[in-house]
Amino acid sequence: MSVAMVTGASGAIGSAVCRQLAAEGYQVAALDLSEPQVLAARTQFYICDVAAKSEVREVIDEVEGRMGPITALVNVAGIVSKGSALGLSIAEFERVMRINVQGTLVPCQLVGQLMAERRRGAIVNIGSVVGKNGGNARPWLDRSEQEVAGNVAYGMSKAAVHTLTLFLAKELASRGVRVNAVAPGPIATAMTKVFPDNLRALVPVGRMGRPEDVAEAVCFLLSAKAGFICGEILDVNGALWCD
Repeated sequence: MSVAMVTGASGAIGSAVCRQLAAEGYQVAALDLSEPQVLAARTQFYICDVAAKSEVREVIDEVEGRMGPITALVNVAGIVSKGSALGLSIAEFERVMRINVQGTLVPCQLVGQLMAERRRGAIVNIGSVVGKNGGNARPWLDRSEQEVAGNVAYGMSKAAVHTLTLFLAKELASRGVRVNAVAPGPIATAMTKVFPDNLRALVPVGRMGRPEDVAEAVCFLLSAKAGFICGEILDVNGALWCD
């Protein structure tokens, strides 16, 4: 049975990814700082700061000792941030980069090395549309509000995740490991319930995305059906952003 490790597993997207992987027959190691309310079948939870290399290494050893070699890694862990480029504090920049970038890099390094040694594995990182488009259009905010409600640190961190994905894809492709990313647009979660109807109107398909939309894309990229896809940043945003 294949083994998947999922970071950020207690959030809406992470939980959906765990459920989908379990439904497809994976044993799942779910990592987060707090346990999810409901744990999917064939899933074991581990408390872990994914930006701390020693903690991640310890969890990997435990997972592989209990479940077997990790064949799939999904990096969902991340935090949001508000603020404009001119107003962003260094403290906030470092807070977001530690979790969103370092917290993606560390599992990729540790698990990616094991996969490369075994010449088998697939990695999917979670990016974002705001790592591509300079921030979502927010027509309901005036300029003074935009300075507070922008998300430049989050956007920069996700752009870094995209770039990391591309570098890893080229490094690991010849060693039997595929690396891709999914870049979601606005997804209907507890965090986005406060978004006004104006945002939905910006999405050409006419609705917010669902966590399951992201999970399906992740599982496709992990599957044999995507065997020749490597280094792709897959947009899942209802045509909000096209490139």
